Amino acid sequence: MEAKAMVNGGGVKDGKHNRSMPEINGPTNPMVTPLLTDLYQFTMAYAYWKAGKHNDRAVFDLYFRRNPFGGEYTVFAGLEECIRFIANFKLSKEEIAYVRECLSPTCEDGFFDYLAGIDCSDVEVYAIAEGSVVFPKVPLMRIEGPVAAVQLLETPFVNLINYASLVTTNAARHRFVAGKSKLLLEFGLRRAQGPDGGIGASRYCYMGGFDATSSLFLLLCVDSNCAAGKLFGIPLRGTHSHAFVSSFTGPDEITEKSLKAQDGSRVCKDFVSLTQTWLSKLKRLSLSEGVFGETNQSELAAFVSYALAFPDNFLALVDTYDVMRSGVPNFCAVALALNEMGYKAKGIRLDSGDLAYLSCETRKFFHNVEKEFQVLGFGKTNITASNDLNEETLDALNKQGHEVDSFGIGTYLVTCFAQPALGCVFKLVEINEQPRIKLSEDVSKVSIPCKKRSFRLYGKEGYALVDIMSGENEPPPKAGQRILCRHPFNESKRAYVVPQRVEDLMKCYWPGSAEKEREELPTLEQIRNHCMKQLEHMRTDHMRRLNPTPYKVSVSAKLYEFIHFLWLNEAPVGELQ
Repeated sequence: MEAKAMVNGGGVKDGKHNRSMPEINGPTNPMVTPLLTDLYQFTMAYAYWKAGKHNDRAVFDLYFRRNPFGGEYTVFAGLEECIRFIANFKLSKEEIAYVRECLSPTCEDGFFDYLAGIDCSDVEVYAIAEGSVVFPKVPLMRIEGPVAAVQLLETPFVNLINYASLVTTNAARHRFVAGKSKLLLEFGLRRAQGPDGGIGASRYCYMGGFDATSSLFLLLCVDSNCAAGKLFGIPLRGTHSHAFVSSFTGPDEITEKSLKAQDGSRVCKDFVSLTQTWLSKLKRLSLSEGVFGETNQSELAAFVSYALAFPDNFLALVDTYDVMRSGVPNFCAVALALNEMGYKAKGIRLDSGDLAYLSCETRKFFHNVEKEFQVLGFGKTNITASNDLNEETLDALNKQGHEVDSFGIGTYLVTCFAQPALGCVFKLVEINEQPRIKLSEDVSKVSIPCKKRSFRLYGKEGYALVDIMSGENEPPPKAGQRILCRHPFNESKRAYVVPQRVEDLMKCYWPGSAEKEREELPTLEQIRNHCMKQLEHMRTDHMRRLNPTPYKVSVSAKLYEFIHFLWLNEAPVGELQ
C-alpha cells in the first residue's frame, strides 16, 4: 500500500527519519483494524463523498478536557499504536464487503470503490512526545488530511489514546506516592478487563514508572500472517500462590531432595534436612524473644520445594498460615540453607494483615538473623507487599512507617478503579484553511479553533510554569522574552511570563509526504525514561494527591482575541419579544 511504502527501506537524516525508513509494523493488537470504529464514521464518510467534500483538507485536534483521578496532570500514551495503525491503514475486500452490507442499499457503488483506495499517505500527524506530562485543552495530536479519511481515524485514535494515557497516569501517580526507591510490580493481569486490558496495562504501567510485571505474555500475532514477535521486553517478577503452599502436607512429599551448590563445587543430598537444621537453630535464637514455636511443616515443605526448583529466585509468600509464627521463620530456614549452598534468597511477599506492622517485625527478625549467624546483608532481604493496594494505602503506609521494599499492585492500577475513562475528544478546528469552533453552554466543551502550535514555558528553577497555544503562523515564544499568557475563556485570568526555556511540544510523527521528515518512534525504554524526566520537571504541588495546585494552560493574546471573535461570529443572536 502507498502509506506503507513511505516507510520502507532505511536511513536517517539529522536524527530524524524521512522517506527511507524501516517498515512500521501494524498495531500490536490484531483487532485494531479500520473496522475498529463507529458506524457513523462510515455514514459521515459517505455523506462527505456524496457531497463532493471528501477531499476537503481538514484539521482535527485530539485532546482531553479534565485531568483524571482528581489530579492536575496526565501522562500521554498510545501514540506509537496510532502511528502503527495509520502506517498500515487499508480496508481489505472483506472489510469493504462488510461495510457495504451494513450500509446497503443506501450507498452508491462508487463510494465503495473510493473506500478501496483510501490510505493515510495524504494524512499528517503532529503530536506531543509519548510519555510527556500533558494538560487539558492542549492538543495531544493534530491530524490533518482529507476530511473523510481523517474522520475514519477518530474512533480508533481515541480508543488507542484513552486507556493508554489513563493507566500510564495511574501508574505515575502510584510511583509518586511510593517514592523513587521502592520497587513497583504490576500484578493486574487476572483482574484486568480482558486480555487486551491486561497486556496493555503491563506496557503502560511500565511506561509510567513501574519496574516489572507478573504477565508472562510476550508474544502476539501482529498481522494476518501471525508473525509472532517479542512485544515489550518488560522485566518479569513473580512468586507462588497460596494454593501452592496449601497443596503440600509435609516434607515427606519431597522426593528429589538434592541441590547442587551455586558454583557447582558440591551437592547437598538432603536439602530438606539442611533446612530442618537451620530451623532448629532459628528456634533457639527466637525462643528467648518469644517469636515462634512449631512452624507449619506443610508450608516449610512448599518453601523447600520451590527453592529446589528456583534456588536463584526464591521469593516466598509467607501469610498462608501465620506470618511471624510460621511464614517468616520457615522462609529464613530455607534462605539460610540456600545461603550455605551459595545462593541468595530474593525475599518474602506479604499479602494480608497489617502490612506496616508485619513488615517492621519481619525486618527486625531479618536483622537478628544477620547478627546471630553473620550472614552479611540478610537484614536487607526484600519485603514485598500486595493485597489490593492503591494510592491511598501506599500513602497510609508511608505515614504509619513500614519496611516494605516492593509493592505488587493489581486491581486498582490496571482497572483504573478511581476513574474508568479519560474522556479524550476529537474535534474539527479547521477545514480548507477556515477555522472552525464548537460552541456549548458548558464553556469547558468549547473548542479552541484553528491550526495551532503548543509550547511549554519553564522558569528559573527548571520547572514548567505554563503551556501556551498560539496560531500556527504566530512567532514562537522565546526564552527571555516577556509573553502575555491568557486563559482561553476567562478574561480576567492572565499573566506575563519571562521563560528561561521554551519547549516546542508538537512534532511530526507521520508526514503525509515523502519530502517531509518525521520523528523516529522511540523504544519503550526511551519513552519510560522521558516520562520520568518529565515528571521530575513538574513542581511537587502540581503532583500531590490532595489539593494539587492547578497547572496553567493558556493561549497567546492574538489567539485569545480570535477565539472570542469567532465565538461571537458563530453564536446565534437571540431575539426577545
